[in-house]
Amino acid sequence: MKKLSVVVPVYFNEGSLVLLHERLDGVGAQLATLGVDLEMIFVDDGSGDRSAEVLLDLHAKDKRVKVARHTRNFGSFPAMKSGIGLATGDCVATLSADLQDPPELLLDMVKRWLDGEKFMIAVRATRDDPADSKLFSMMYYRLLKWLVIADYPTGGFDFMLVDRAMVGHIVNGPKCVNINLYAYWLGFAPSIITYDRVARRHGKSRWTFTKKLNLFVDTFTGFSVRPIRFMTMLGVGAAVLGFLYGLYVVGFALINGSPAAGFPTLAALVSLFSGLIMVMLGLIGEYLWRIFDAVNRKPEAVIGEVHE
Repeated sequence: MKKLSVVVPVYFNEGSLVLLHERLDGVGAQLATLGVDLEMIFVDDGSGDRSAEVLLDLHAKDKRVKVARHTRNFGSFPAMKSGIGLATGDCVATLSADLQDPPELLLDMVKRWLDGEKFMIAVRATRDDPADSKLFSMMYYRLLKWLVIADYPTGGFDFMLVDRAMVGHIVNGPKCVNINLYAYWLGFAPSIITYDRVARRHGKSRWTFTKKLNLFVDTFTGFSVRPIRFMTMLGVGAAVLGFLYGLYVVGFALINGSPAAGFPTLAALVSLFSGLIMVMLGLIGEYLWRIFDAVNRKPEAVIGEVHE
């Protein structure tokens, strides 16, 4: 039989794990009628609550459940990548633990996979989230479409299923901060499923403003060189404007005289070299970005223990 591996990053989700397992168990029963086995991989990303105890109890009762524990909190995407690396299925899905994304969508995804699709994504048509989260998401995805991938889904996605052909690229690829974006960037044509994201009923979001800001910065510096190029062009523009302003100041002083001796020369030099410094920093940034992307090989996460 074919096998589906479902990877679930866990961080302070003790309240939803049992219910999530029950719903996945129901999905597994329906997958069996399609000739597909189910494997559940939960990655505890350094939770400070009873999540690990709940997971180990589920593992003891259900041998389809694998539990991996990070040595500390590394983040949702590293946890996702750790789970994908442990998956043994012919296809792998990623699912959040908070039940905002319905596990039942896996049935539609698997049917499409059995029909030959390699990349399925569940795109949020609407989201029942706080206003500040909606505002951040709107800004984030619009900038992502502008700076990184123009055809990226407007509402974004966290829930996806990938064929085994994509797994190697994800696991062995370069360090990345956004697994979903990287999977989309690989170029496999996505099969899109839309759904309405429900409100969080278990626990609270751990995506603080600082984490969102870090994700915002890391995504664009990790996937796009356009911010650096923008700074380079800004430097070029500043250099040109500074040079023109310097000519104006010097010309004005030659024609009308200057009440402050030495000011025209100083103003011209400061304006010109400030622009040139920005140009040089932009060019250096271009190379540093490429060097960083190539040689930064420290582990994204460390797995302390695995229960199979």
